[in-house]
Amino acid sequence: MVGRIADDEDRASRSRRSVAIGFDVPSETTRARVASRREMPMPEVPADLRHPVAQELLHAAIPARLAYIGLDGNPRAVPIAFYWNGTDIVMATSPETPKTSALRVNPKVALTIDTETQPPHVLLVRGTASVEVVDGVPDEYLAASGKLVPDDQWAGFEAQVRVTYDRMAKITVTPTWAKVMDFETRAPAFLERRMRAMGEQAT
Repeated sequence: MVGRIADDEDRASRSRRSVAIGFDVPSETTRARVASRREMPMPEVPADLRHPVAQELLHAAIPARLAYIGLDGNPRAVPIAFYWNGTDIVMATSPETPKTSALRVNPKVALTIDTETQPPHVLLVRGTASVEVVDGVPDEYLAASGKLVPDDQWAGFEAQVRVTYDRMAKITVTPTWAKVMDFETRAPAFLERRMRAMGEQAT
């Protein structure tokens, strides 16, 4: 399954390393802080997020696409690195970005995490976003980036990030709805209905 989601073994390795907060760049303190959070009691999440295909996508070395409503009232969609903490999807960006301001006004968002393989694996999420400005670089941002940045580029990437941001806006999306599709056992509802109707006609 991982081989179908990650483009190659290197990306899959970074994904597994980031999920465990075990990639070798963050400090022991960083790993301990995130690990302690994961040991806290977790609230319920939409059932589809517990599906194996959803879990593969949530931990894969691919970005999410975040959709939200801009301050001008028009829809926006942006690719963004994310970290799944077991209950929420966490992202981080500059406090001055348009999406940070927009999410404070309208926190309703949608995300998609999907592959380019055939058949595609797709996770659709709707939820509510909260924005918190924090000092420095959030641990979750490093974990999210660790899935995407090649090992040989990580040291330079982290150094540049820490120089660039003295504070960041942490965006936490709490899912309220989710649907996962692998187009083998699970598909869009309209397609499932169509396939059932075709089966009934055949009989």
